[in-house]
Amino acid sequence: MIILKSEDEIKKIALASRIVAEALRLLEQMIAPGITTKDVEIYVEKIIKERNGVPAFKGYRGYPASLCASVNNEIVHGIPSKKKMLKEGDIIGIDIGVIYKGFIGDGARTYPVGRVSEETQRLLEVAETSLYQGIEKASASNRVSDISHAIQSYVEKNGYSVVRAFVGHGVGRSLHEDPQIPNYGVPNTGPRLRKGMVLAIEPMVNAGTSDVVVMKDGWTAVTADGMLSAHFEHTIVVTDDKPQILTRL
Repeated sequence: MIILKSEDEIKKIALASRIVAEALRLLEQMIAPGITTKDVEIYVEKIIKERNGVPAFKGYRGYPASLCASVNNEIVHGIPSKKKMLKEGDIIGIDIGVIYKGFIGDGARTYPVGRVSEETQRLLEVAETSLYQGIEKASASNRVSDISHAIQSYVEKNGYSVVRAFVGHGVGRSLHEDPQIPNYGVPNTGPRLRKGMVLAIEPMVNAGTSDVVVMKDGWTAVTADGMLSAHFEHTIVVTDDKPQILTRL
């Protein structure tokens, strides 16, 4: 069941989303060679708690950490670790969820670690642009699959693949609500978008195959061919006009 949000509920989701956006922005100055993914988790959890938020991921379906930190060929759900140190030329995808006064904001971004190759930078740029291609289609006159198709078309036109094993979703009082938002699909199908829908749109873009392998920890998803993957996400509101992005400062 798709839950349409009231203006008051959207304001509360926006407050949670702002904390996500602030954390993602502050990470620009923190992520560097020599730090561990556990260092990132500790830093972000401190930011969230200072703003009276609660990490939405910790304990969710048994997930053991406050955020997902996915390095290089890790697509999503990478568990922060003191043993995983970032190196020059790596990339790291950070996915953050925050609960604030009962409502949730959700966002993700993939960062270069120091200087990265031109090829790696291009992957990041295509993945991030694909997110905005999808968001542009999130208007009340369209359907969910119009978002999906826009993402897929842009990614594949640029020679990359979209992950099909994981999808975007509705968000509100719960972290994952209807509708699901695949990053691929045929346009003009699926649920009609309506004013008041709050959606977490999140393309995961692989340099090679779209196939995924889940590691022995039961969480960390990696590319089947070992090639790089980039992940970007915004929480947005469907309006009668242009969609409103809540996880952007």
